[in-house]
Amino acid sequence: MWIFNEINLKNVHGDVFGGVTAAVIALPMALAFGVASGAGAEAGLYGAVLVGLFAALFGGSPTLISEPTGPMTVVFTAVIAELIATNPENGMAMAFTVVIMAGLFQISFGVMRLGKYVTLMPYTVVSGFMSGIGIILVILQIGPLLGQAAPAGGVIGILEKIPVLFSNIQGEETLLALITVMILVFMPGRLKRFLPPQLAALIVCTLISLTLISSDDIRRIGEIPTGLPDFQMPMFSADQMKVMLIDALVLGMLGCIDALLTSVVADSLTRNQHDSDKELVGQGIGNVMSGLFGGLPGAGATMGTVVSIQAGAQTALSGLVRAAILLVVLLWAADLTSVIPLAVLAGIALKVGVDIIDWGFLKRAHSISGKGALITYGVIALTVFVDLIVAVGIGLFLANVMTITRLSELQSDDVKAVTDPKKTDLEMSALEKELLLSAEGKVLLLHLKGTMIFGTSRAISRKNSQFEDCMALVIDLKDVPHLGVSSALALEEAMLDMVNAGRSVYVVGANDQQPMKRLATLGVLQKIPADNITDKRSKALKLAVS
Repeated sequence: MWIFNEINLKNVHGDVFGGVTAAVIALPMALAFGVASGAGAEAGLYGAVLVGLFAALFGGSPTLISEPTGPMTVVFTAVIAELIATNPENGMAMAFTVVIMAGLFQISFGVMRLGKYVTLMPYTVVSGFMSGIGIILVILQIGPLLGQAAPAGGVIGILEKIPVLFSNIQGEETLLALITVMILVFMPGRLKRFLPPQLAALIVCTLISLTLISSDDIRRIGEIPTGLPDFQMPMFSADQMKVMLIDALVLGMLGCIDALLTSVVADSLTRNQHDSDKELVGQGIGNVMSGLFGGLPGAGATMGTVVSIQAGAQTALSGLVRAAILLVVLLWAADLTSVIPLAVLAGIALKVGVDIIDWGFLKRAHSISGKGALITYGVIALTVFVDLIVAVGIGLFLANVMTITRLSELQSDDVKAVTDPKKTDLEMSALEKELLLSAEGKVLLLHLKGTMIFGTSRAISRKNSQFEDCMALVIDLKDVPHLGVSSALALEEAMLDMVNAGRSVYVVGANDQQPMKRLATLGVLQKIPADNITDKRSKALKLAVS
């Protein structure tokens, strides 16, 4: 039973109530995401049931609620558009195959125990691409909000058609969308405890469209197939295999990040610790099953998870209850959703997009760090107008370069070259100062402190080259817990230069230290006399002076 998530009957009341509450929230969201993606409202329901069910069964976060999310829907929408454009006949089937492949990637990430590395991304990059996804979701709703189908061509195509969309605005549908947004924004907090605003907006605006608006031209969801979804045979195309693999990797990675970040939120609320690798396996199984039956890809959903926990959920039973309720709706009550106006779902999706945008960080990014703000805004622009994987790749590259540069600058201060003890702030004993003074500048003490990454190799070379007239070099590594390869090679070069010039080299450090082991592996320690290697700096200086 260890392969299953944490499920027990010690908190049945809380888990059932949490599952019911999450299901009530999930229904309008699943319908909205299904319509927004272009796969249909039923695909949203299938994804909500299948991803939620299998992630709850096999995941590693007991209270995580998994379902189609805004970020996953945005990426999947682009996948559908791309594949249908190149293969109209089989494009939709290939898109669901991408969902299966994304799930397989997630399972492999979990099996390889990569969970702890997935979220090791700079916040500036995470904020940028999540905000970019939110902006894309908002832009995709412009057409439906105005009572029209979203124009082809993605974000650029929609922005180019904005004048045409506004010239053909459908007043009744736009009014319904505005009422939806107003309910979502202004619904009193007291009522939200009893009725989720998404469901309230869905019910109220659907009733308005049926009773107060006489127009028959309002676009509605239409009939949703009742019963279990049909099996979707995976469809591959040799010409599109590379594109499908890249899309699957992007979708899988985004799902991993989305799920694990939400798991951290759940941990903070429940004071528990999730199993990242197991969660990735559960998410992967859920997405494989969703793709096999024509459902949207999903991930951990922050809103559903938080509401479920606040309602009393403590184990994965809540996720199973939620999936069961949605399955009942799918089997016997799907017809009730056919009259829901598409404009109402567009309003719900619009609010989700706005909420995804990281307003809290964007308002302060420029004051926290100018360079960090530049990365965030750049990632947003690349995400919206170019491509998500390009945005994340460039963002990570720039963020890491800036971080390494800054660390290298800081660590350069920890590389000290001393010939005159009166001109340094390095802590030294009276004996060590006396020995250096007696050497009259002919002995160079090179003291390193802290972790020496590759960025410090330049500092080591620069410090050593400043004192070419020295007859002896003392390298103190006692305060270095880790010596990187590049820094080790820089030390090797400095030591060999001295040895080849007929000068003496002394090394201070314990034999069991990583830096000493690395220098020994390079073979450079074997090129100096064994007596020149000691664990005391004063002894090395005494030998150098003599």
